Amino acid sequence: MSLAMLITMLVCFALSISIAVSIGLSAILGIQIANANMLISVKEMFNSINKFPLAAIPFFILAGNLMETGGISKRLVEFSKSILGGIQGGLPMTCVLTCMIFAAVSGSSVATTFAIGAVLIPALIKHGYPRPWATALQATAAELGVIIPPSIPMILFGVAAEVSIGELFIAGVGPGILIGVALMFFVWAYSKYMGWGKNDGDGRLSFGKATYQAGWALFMPFIVLGGIYGGIFTPTEAAAVAVLYSFIVGTLIYREIGFKDIYTILRKSVISSAVIMFIIANAGMFAFLITRAGVPGAIGAWLQEILQSPAYFLLGVNAALFVIGMFIETGAAIIVLAPILVPVAIHFGIDPVHFGMVMVVNLALGMITPPFGVNLFAACTVAKISLDRIIKDLIPFICVILTCLMLISYVPVISLALRDLVYNK
Repeated sequence: MSLAMLITMLVCFALSISIAVSIGLSAILGIQIANANMLISVKEMFNSINKFPLAAIPFFILAGNLMETGGISKRLVEFSKSILGGIQGGLPMTCVLTCMIFAAVSGSSVATTFAIGAVLIPALIKHGYPRPWATALQATAAELGVIIPPSIPMILFGVAAEVSIGELFIAGVGPGILIGVALMFFVWAYSKYMGWGKNDGDGRLSFGKATYQAGWALFMPFIVLGGIYGGIFTPTEAAAVAVLYSFIVGTLIYREIGFKDIYTILRKSVISSAVIMFIIANAGMFAFLITRAGVPGAIGAWLQEILQSPAYFLLGVNAALFVIGMFIETGAAIIVLAPILVPVAIHFGIDPVHFGMVMVVNLALGMITPPFGVNLFAACTVAKISLDRIIKDLIPFICVILTCLMLISYVPVISLALRDLVYNK
């Protein structure tokens, strides 16, 4: 049964059938082969999405779309420019910093790509940066949207692996800052080497004025994350607070969201949420069947036998996830693989929160690696450029992320130091 499900899924992938449908079809075939009641499919699909933490996903998507339309992203860009714009290479550094701030409230890399890319990609091109390089930078920096909390993949990992979402969120701060700083250092050094960005400071606002304009936007991460870690509300409730705050700021304070925009925002958010929930439902059914067939236990025992140390296990997992992330959507990969890999990680003495960071950061790479990198397509859409033109410029950025991934994998304190401090572990 398991082999037939796997073959079916791979054939569907090869035929360019959507990920959710591919996983669902293979699961239904597995039910037929097992001669089980087809009602199992309905039951397990419903059980997969009938989880309170998952309610945070549509809320964070809606919050991200409200921020994009409500002028928050533009003000965050101006704020970041006021800090870094005076440095040679300051504009691409601004791109990374803005994505870090925007990520702290949106939870989505695609929303970050569209919201920040629409402002900064044209600005980078105007200041003499090549269009392919600017596009590759934006796609890579937007990856921080799923690493810096709140993060939709972290929510999915927490649900799939039964790990505290609050602990995952606080653990994501260290890796997010590490990757952000590494990217900023790289773009600064590369811009200096290429002679780009000598006039990046032209037209930037003063720090005081930019901070005043972006004040309401900057206050949002403190409300959302401070509320979670202060025990005021759960991550799911925080997502609802983010929606309310974004709506108030966008409509009443900045006044950039009109009545006619609300329908567009809601429609966009519903479609994005429905796609993610459909993937989760089908992946949950698939995960149930392979668990019932004993596949996770078998794979776990095999991994323990072959990879006989935590170091080898992390190396093997990183290599496998890097390849898987190229072809399978991040959320689906987490839901299917987390229940299989987390018990093995615990066997090797790896903290499940630390392992969650390894999985999220690695699979986030899939968003910027061909052939199915969603960030790449989003950035290329904004920049109006074909995907093949940015591959060459993308490789150095991928190498930077891979270097950070190795540090995150083998230096657990990067992820766990803040977690241990906040939760007294």
